Amino acid sequence: MSERNVLIIDDSSTVRHGIYLVLKQTNLFDNYLEAASAFEGLEILEKRKVELVVCDIVMPGMDGFELVRKMKSHGQWRDIPIIMLTGQESVDKKIRGLELGASDYVTKPFDPGELIARVGVQLKVKQLQDELKIAKQRYMELSITDYLTQVYNRRHFMELLDLEFSRSNRYKYDLSLILFDIDNFKSVNDTYGHLQGDKVLVEVARLVKSVIRSHDVFARYGGEEFVILLPQTSAGGALLVAEKIREQSERRDYEGLSNRRITLSLGVATHDAGHYADASALIHAVDDALYEAKKAGKNRVATARPIRDDGGPEAAEDA
Repeated sequence: MSERNVLIIDDSSTVRHGIYLVLKQTNLFDNYLEAASAFEGLEILEKRKVELVVCDIVMPGMDGFELVRKMKSHGQWRDIPIIMLTGQESVDKKIRGLELGASDYVTKPFDPGELIARVGVQLKVKQLQDELKIAKQRYMELSITDYLTQVYNRRHFMELLDLEFSRSNRYKYDLSLILFDIDNFKSVNDTYGHLQGDKVLVEVARLVKSVIRSHDVFARYGGEEFVILLPQTSAGGALLVAEKIREQSERRDYEGLSNRRITLSLGVATHDAGHYADASALIHAVDDALYEAKKAGKNRVATARPIRDDGGPEAAEDA
């Protein structure tokens, strides 16, 4: 578990020490960081992770309001709770601070019990916010990820394909697709069981991830079909990747299959600017190429032919 740090910002060393003594008895924090100015406080925030800030409003150079404004405009600091210190007469300042994004305030001279209570509440709120943020991130990951292979699912792939297709047209670079499936996969399930079949899917996904680049997009397209989106990749480059994947799978010893070979059939299609009308046409072309690879005997790569002058695709070419 990471350390819990509190940052106390006040130009008065007496006030800072008083806050330290009060908070020290609660064991809410591991470290108590002090700053004599807002500038010094920002320097500490740049270097240390902080769970909560206690900050005076009136300080030389930069006041507490400007500090709050800077923290709320900074991506890494905007969720840090800020408790502001105000004087008895400072109702307008309290309102202004809250409007700028301060979480709470404590009136000076502060009551130790009130300070502890307000700090405790803000820490609980931050904990709930952090847990919600993690849950939302996890939900997002689940919504775009295939649960078995932990690669992208088809829906998210299609969203990324549309974006990349538009980018390819805009910046005039090649965009390649590889669509492949596992040959005779039904026989694997029938012979070894569906759990073993699932292990093969996971291992194939792992193999592919070891071959492709980090910025390539890899997804489970459905069943035993997978698809790879290769931005800024020519037809020749995509063919090399497809052939490498095919060869590595053919040579691989898949655990639990009694030396049975797992082969792949792969289709390759490439869009250079204006080649295909839209992403759906590119998908159709690579699907046809995969069909030709299966038809030609499986365990091979087939590439989609260029578009004919009359607008129709030529037959796929066996690589």
